[in-house]
Amino acid sequence: MSELKKNGPEYSAAADWVSFKPEIKILDCTIRDGGLMNDHNFDDKVIRSIYNAGVEAGIDYLELGYKGDGKLYAPTQYGPWKFCREEDMRRIVGDNDTPLKLSVMADATRTDYKTDILPKSQSVVDMVRVSCYIHEIPTALDMIKDAHDKGYETTVNLMAISTVPEPELDSALRLLADSEVGTLYVVDSFGSLYSEHVHYLVKKFLQYGKKVGMHAHNNQELAFANTIEAIIHGATIVDGSMAGLGRGAGNCRTESLLGFLHNPKYKLRPVLGCIQEHIEPLRDKLLWGFDIPYMLTGVLNQHPRSAIKFNFSKDKGNYLLFFEKL
Repeated sequence: MSELKKNGPEYSAAADWVSFKPEIKILDCTIRDGGLMNDHNFDDKVIRSIYNAGVEAGIDYLELGYKGDGKLYAPTQYGPWKFCREEDMRRIVGDNDTPLKLSVMADATRTDYKTDILPKSQSVVDMVRVSCYIHEIPTALDMIKDAHDKGYETTVNLMAISTVPEPELDSALRLLADSEVGTLYVVDSFGSLYSEHVHYLVKKFLQYGKKVGMHAHNNQELAFANTIEAIIHGATIVDGSMAGLGRGAGNCRTESLLGFLHNPKYKLRPVLGCIQEHIEPLRDKLLWGFDIPYMLTGVLNQHPRSAIKFNFSKDKGNYLLFFEKL
């Protein structure tokens, strides 16, 4: 590879790419993904701080939680961000008269979407993200149309992508290409993907004429690197969470994305303040972040539920025992 001259056109083009790509958007999922570690029982003060930090930092989207079906999830067990009722969201954000857009996640088969997702004109939410496994695509397609017809931006987050056989993935993408969905997400649910997988999947998804997003988990300490790989190959909306807060090993860090993208509208300081005051104090109780059990489930392409259970058990720290169980 020829060396770039600092004053030459090649250097200028490279510097422009690294410094600023305005089409790339950040979606912060701290509340939604972090809620998987505490049944969505966050104090309002924490939620309000995350929201305020998102506004001040210039983040593009903030995901407040799930639209869980109250008939499937007991409100006595789960906090309000499992359901994202309009009155709870507005208690925090008011009318959200800010540039920050709000999203919710609707799980296929676990959301009473026709009832609980109101028309956009009646909601503070801007985007509905439909999450599904490959066998739930027919339900997801109906949910996407419902949300689109109600006036929302939409994404589909195809979970556990690392376990989906190629012919089934191709069939699903063909169906989604003909749907109203705006963005197709590559979701590394088990934190098992490597850069070559991300490269391949982003390129494949882009062939279907939709925008592409990336949601990476950090089981093998690759969430940030894989997100960069997705950006390089054409993803234009990327997920992060503050301090990586999320299920198990956690996610790509929002603060890392803010630093990497060099977009002058992004401000790092508000996010650092929120992490210092409200997120890191949760770590001793919620125990998210990279460790060996989460690494092992990532290496073996397995759901992290076994590692989560192990890390809260009396055998925590006995890595050989956990390895043998796997």
